[in-house]
Amino acid sequence: MDEVKQAAWSAAARTLLPRLERRGMEGYYCATRQEAVEKVLELVEPGASVTWGGSVTFAQSGVKDALVGAGKYEIIDRAAASTPEEQRAMYGRMAMADYFFMSTNAITADGELVNIDGNGNRLACLIHGPRHVIVLAGMNKLTADVDSALKRIRTVSCPMNAARLHPNTPCEATGMCGDCHGPGCMCCQEVVTRHSRHPGRIKVILIGEELGF
Repeated sequence: MDEVKQAAWSAAARTLLPRLERRGMEGYYCATRQEAVEKVLELVEPGASVTWGGSVTFAQSGVKDALVGAGKYEIIDRAAASTPEEQRAMYGRMAMADYFFMSTNAITADGELVNIDGNGNRLACLIHGPRHVIVLAGMNKLTADVDSALKRIRTVSCPMNAARLHPNTPCEATGMCGDCHGPGCMCCQEVVTRHSRHPGRIKVILIGEELGF
């Protein structure tokens, strides 16, 4: 990791953490993904039910493997559902979980979480349901404001996710947003989380590495 970049990210995080607190969210800064794993295991009590939305950061950081491998949590894995009926029942369990893990497509310098989603299940759990939401965010997702966050999502996050998920959208084919309305559209909901009405429910772990999209 470039020492200059790491120092800049650390300084940015120190500024960002009190802004998250002002918005009713708990913020933490971990310089490495290993530190982030340690922080998660510190936050999540044994016996808690744990689940997650689709997140490259969750896997890349090692947090998923640590939680699943610990053997002391109730794991609710949406991939275990194979039929529409099982998927619906699984979503009900996810919505009532103790901890929901996700990343954020972008986070502004003032502490707003900015996300765009297709099905919306990830953002539904962010907004309401699980007792705690833990957001893992590499510092590469920091943006100046909401407008630049949305631009980042459309030009970076969505095309890279489309290349991974193959929804047959213009951004998968060209790498550029086509403002589409096709059946595979990934940009169906835009959510800006500007405040948590339930202090501490949303916990944001900023990680001083490039993670996710």
